Amino acid sequence: MLAYLALCVILYADPHSPPLPLFGVSAGGLLVVSCWLTIALLDIEDPVQRLVTLSHARQWRRMITGAILTVLACSLVLTAITAVWSAIKSLKVQPSALGIGLLAHLACALLGIAIALPCSRLLVHRIGWTVLAAVITLVVVLLAKIPLVHPLLHALTDDEPVGGPLVLALVTAVAMLAVSYFAVSELVRRRS
Repeated sequence: MLAYLALCVILYADPHSPPLPLFGVSAGGLLVVSCWLTIALLDIEDPVQRLVTLSHARQWRRMITGAILTVLACSLVLTAITAVWSAIKSLKVQPSALGIGLLAHLACALLGIAIALPCSRLLVHRIGWTVLAAVITLVVVLLAKIPLVHPLLHALTDDEPVGGPLVLALVTAVAMLAVSYFAVSELVRRRS
């Protein structure tokens, strides 16, 4: 989170830079941060502690939902900090650009959580494989031209029309999170 905040301080230092390309870079950073926060939150407990947490939650889905909501809340706080910081530092921020930036950050946060769920210790039991799976997936999502958030980040940074890619990114991020949540919940329930 400190690296993300440092990124935002560097990005939004120049008050004359256009806001949308900066939102594209910080949204990509939030994708990585939300992924790692989810993995860290789900992997912090050893198997015995996880069973204690599970006994209090009574269901795997409740436990996973709690982790998702916690990371989403942290991501929303980081998004709010980014929006406020950009509004304070920039002379060109318009409400429409701010709204696009907020929605882009939300889409990236949701996709980061969706990527992290199957890469976490819930399914991958060794931390080395978790790191490798998450890094490879994040690189593919950020750099490959697959219709997740890459078209949105590309449109933001290249000053192209953003409406279509924004809707596509939001819909695919929500769909990916739902698929990831139900698939991981079912696989974890069957394993236990």
